[in-house]
Amino acid sequence: MTETTGVPARLAALKLLDAVLRQGLPLEAALERAGAGLAPRDRGLAHAIAAAVIRWLPDLDELIDSATRNRLADDAKARMALRIAIAQALVLKTPGHAAISTVLPLVDGGPRKLVHGVFGTLMRKNVALPDRPTLPYATLYRWQKNWGDVMLAAAEHAIADQPPMDIALKGDGPVPEGVSLAPNHMRLGDHGPVTEIPGFAEGSWWVQDLAAQIPARLLGLNGGHVLDLCAAPGGKTLQLASAGWNVTAVDASDSRLARLRENLERTGLEAEVITADLLDWKPSAPADAVLLDAPCSATGIFRRHPDVLHRVRPKVIAEMAAVQAKLLARAARWVKPGGRLVYATCSLEPEEGEDQLAAFLMAHGGFRLDPVRADELPAGVTPSANGTVRTLPTMLADQGRLDGFFVARLVRV
Repeated sequence: MTETTGVPARLAALKLLDAVLRQGLPLEAALERAGAGLAPRDRGLAHAIAAAVIRWLPDLDELIDSATRNRLADDAKARMALRIAIAQALVLKTPGHAAISTVLPLVDGGPRKLVHGVFGTLMRKNVALPDRPTLPYATLYRWQKNWGDVMLAAAEHAIADQPPMDIALKGDGPVPEGVSLAPNHMRLGDHGPVTEIPGFAEGSWWVQDLAAQIPARLLGLNGGHVLDLCAAPGGKTLQLASAGWNVTAVDASDSRLARLRENLERTGLEAEVITADLLDWKPSAPADAVLLDAPCSATGIFRRHPDVLHRVRPKVIAEMAAVQAKLLARAARWVKPGGRLVYATCSLEPEEGEDQLAAFLMAHGGFRLDPVRADELPAGVTPSANGTVRTLPTMLADQGRLDGFFVARLVRV
């Protein structure tokens, strides 16, 4: 393969797409491997190209299929190369000659002529992408069934737009300008590198989506000892520590907990941090409160991680729901009588939220739902009829929207 200028970044993008679409790996995890050895600029470009392809995949494929006599296989190199070239031209606004010349070396033999011809045909027609991306068909069907057409339209707008950056405030120190949608919250507008934003070096805030801030908010101020389970990357631990709780943070991933330890040091907050598998570990005594932000399909964070919509299938959702049920039953044992249990997932799948809660309450008569009040939630977010919280991309539509979360607060009686 000729090392034409720009080709290494496109080759890395090709490897990223293969890892996500064929192997089912998260984009960020795949980047660690596919981007190894690349210059930072090429690594960033590879990520941008792959993310653009993933975000617009159904629409890119529709354009490709409109210009080919016989449908190309989904994993054919010719289709992958065309996705990369068209995404560069239509999404990243790369000049057409550069978009095609840097992908042709990715394709050997006869398919190279096909790629060149299809790309040229589409560019001569001045094709364009729709105003907003089409969701993957499996996701579209599932969400339409569960949430309806209004939510689908909102999700398509959400995936098309750059999400704003939310920060949680410690309560002291310098704070950047922005819009506050809840106590100790700020939503920022245009900003430079995170480390250069006012207050970062002083440890007066940390990055955390507004929806992700809700679970810890529902435990209120200092109530004693709290277990933050599946704690990494640590935003909820920081919230609880800043609210005066005595926090024990537990997670199975030591590498992900490293970020939490760094943020604890930067903010000057304190928490006991433990690396352990929750199915093996147990505390020495029950706690006043337990927050379980359970591992899940993560379809609720599709705005920043559109690859989840292509990786998650019903089998994955069912597998994650089974893990959540085990963790929830185990965490329930660690709550003192009269103590509270907050269960949360960053998923838009009812199997991991509403259905999971219903099954838990049927099996655990010692717990009752503690309904969330509207005045406990950010402006524009309302509790469900039964007092749980379900955030959807329809919320805060004129202020940057929210990630998708399910949150329930229970009391051990």
